Amino acid sequence: MIDLQAIFRAASALEASDVHLRSGQAPRVRLDGEMSVLEGMPAPTLADLARVLEGLLTDAQRQRLARDGEVDCACVDEHGTRYRGNFFRDAAGLSAALRRIDARIRTLAELGLPREVEQLAHVRRGLVLVTGATGSGKSSTLAALIDVINHQHARHVITLEDPVEFVHKSQVSVIQQRAVGDDVPDFATGVRDALRADCNVLQVGELRDVETMRAALTAAETGMLVYATLHTNDAAQSVDRIVDVFPVAEQAQVRAMLAESLTGVLSQVLLKRKKGGGRIPATELMVATPAIAAIVRDGRSHEIANAIQGGKARGMHRLDDSLERLLRDDLIWRDDALACAHQRARFERRPATVPS
Repeated sequence: MIDLQAIFRAASALEASDVHLRSGQAPRVRLDGEMSVLEGMPAPTLADLARVLEGLLTDAQRQRLARDGEVDCACVDEHGTRYRGNFFRDAAGLSAALRRIDARIRTLAELGLPREVEQLAHVRRGLVLVTGATGSGKSSTLAALIDVINHQHARHVITLEDPVEFVHKSQVSVIQQRAVGDDVPDFATGVRDALRADCNVLQVGELRDVETMRAALTAAETGMLVYATLHTNDAAQSVDRIVDVFPVAEQAQVRAMLAESLTGVLSQVLLKRKKGGGRIPATELMVATPAIAAIVRDGRSHEIANAIQGGKARGMHRLDDSLERLLRDDLIWRDDALACAHQRARFERRPATVPS
């Protein structure tokens, strides 16, 4: 019989970021980005795993799982640690991927982010994008930015999440967290609701579809500060992704809306620390300027990289600049930097390094 709490205890002791469960296979965890078997834990049977996982769901979530074959949810272990779960059906039956959420919201500095990132918490309006691949730390970064606002600015903050991850307690700001599927039917509806709720700051878990993007752009244009995530690798790709989602007839208007509202883009990847274990982010930061607004409006997103290079006085930097700093400080391996660098030749001249 599967003991989910024992699995959570073991994963927590290892400081694993994720737990993966599949019938007929021993539980696995992700440690510093790599998958490994959780030793000493038996493989659950199909019926046992389905019973345990479905027991974590509400009636509405069970209905979505039956209808769609997958569902997002949140659960809590015996010590109060939260997990963001994705339950889905595959050839083996019901499987689960559970992301461990830190009980405490870490600061931007504790996350290893450069100090220039904090300026994204002090802007008054516009659209701020936090981008990167799955597992790159976007949710932790968003939580840290909202936490800065919560302690330093008197704002009304609404978060739209699927599910709610980091739990914020109102401090100087008033924070209300809404779970998509439970408190609001979808992201687009939640954004439109926020427009009527005297909201100053809105966090959108993900810009998943054209309706959510349209609603988020409208909210940012009306004077709200909107934070959102995308699965893109840099600022230029983020702009193109948003524009390309819309029909061709609307794209010129969308570029104009983005030029007016886009306030900043933070892109990040996580790399193994060279010493001491754990991972550290490498980042690209773009902050809106009149020159960048003109580039976005004219559809010249390929020029954004050069604009970032010329914006160092405002804290802007390219991903390769961040990788260079991490290498110079001996925090990451060169081969890991090479794997995600935009200009590989910049790092190929360095002596090769491999984990020992």
